[in-house]
Amino acid sequence: MKPYSRRQLLKRGVTLAGLSALALPASAAILTPRATEGPYYPRESMRFDDVDNDLVKVEGQLKEAGGDIIYLKGKVLSTRGEPLVGYRVEIWQCDVNGKYMHPRDGRRVVYDNGFQGFGYDLTDAEGNYQFRTIKPTIYPGRTPHIHVKVFKGNRELLTTQFYIAGHPNNSRDGIFRRLSSDQAEAVSMVFNQEGGQATTYVNLVV
Repeated sequence: MKPYSRRQLLKRGVTLAGLSALALPASAAILTPRATEGPYYPRESMRFDDVDNDLVKVEGQLKEAGGDIIYLKGKVLSTRGEPLVGYRVEIWQCDVNGKYMHPRDGRRVVYDNGFQGFGYDLTDAEGNYQFRTIKPTIYPGRTPHIHVKVFKGNRELLTTQFYIAGHPNNSRDGIFRRLSSDQAEAVSMVFNQEGGQATTYVNLVV
């Protein structure tokens, strides 16, 4: 029997993830606020061959990524609260050393080759997405954040950023400070322990 891929194993856990996301009232959902793409979106030629929704383990690398491992989960919803199926959710972020997998990040910092740096997932029949990644770290001049895009087919619907709720650097971050309190709450990550693993749920409304 062919072994499950990491993507298949992660997908098996999505059903439980959806229960918490479903607990949020659809009427309370607001459009996810947009944010700048930033200078380090990794184009296809820059990415590892191993691109999936597990950014912590790169195929061929013996060592997993450094940093605090988290599960990032949620749903992609319409403005009416309907789950959106088969939508592509992309994330990218700097590694534990604060360096991006991008040639324009020319700082003299060694990149963690155990970290995929970029990944994507496709929403399931209930609109769920899921990633295994690291808690975002500080990049010079920014508060910790994760970049996010949502696509329907080849059409980009949303570019945004997720932040750590209550992080002291948020109040000094120029992009975060543009958000209203409701918008900030919509893109803030609150971590809980599930099965001994730090987990956060953030819904995307497009």
